[in-house]
Amino acid sequence: MIFRPPVAHLARCFSSTTRICKNVSIIGREPITIPSSVTISPSPTEVTITGPLGSTAIPLKDYMKIELPSQERMKLSVEKSTEKLQRQMWGTTRTLISNAITGMTEGFTVPIYLVGVGYRVALEEDPRGTTDGGNGRRLNMKLGYSHSVLVPIPSHIKAEVPSATKIVLFCTDKHLLGLFAAKIRGYRKPEPYKGKGVFVGNETIRIKSVKKK
Repeated sequence: MIFRPPVAHLARCFSSTTRICKNVSIIGREPITIPSSVTISPSPTEVTITGPLGSTAIPLKDYMKIELPSQERMKLSVEKSTEKLQRQMWGTTRTLISNAITGMTEGFTVPIYLVGVGYRVALEEDPRGTTDGGNGRRLNMKLGYSHSVLVPIPSHIKAEVPSATKIVLFCTDKHLLGLFAAKIRGYRKPEPYKGKGVFVGNETIRIKSVKKK
């Protein structure tokens, strides 16, 4: 007669490590460092972050709690880390708060490169001014079309053109910066045969070889 241990016994042998991995957000449980130039003002519904570059607020779910064990550290916790939704939002909200602190102290910068024969960009005044949420300036890009591509710059974005083929964007909000950079890239996405297009940051593309008949 073959003896088989009960399933519950086998589960207990491996439960200590598995329970920790399943019930804790690796990102969410990490404390957030607060610079001396930043002020944190938590409330039941949001946490306000004020720094040298401005102020912003990150919404909090009703099951989240902000703890300030010291002036230099902040911790975010949830009521039931065993629930998948709370565990997911735990890590996401912690990342948003961390990015907001960086944005209010240093901001975010991303370079954009125009690669292609005849591709160039110029920063000029927008005749429409600040209507439609613009900051009064626009990008005038030559991207191989028969016409110029004119892109108004939003009020929350600062743009510089250090050379005819490079754009440098700055914003205190990482998400909004990424959206505007993606918009510019969308006018001429990098293509894999000649390597031409608009490249964001350290983006690269693998060149495909053309098959000869």
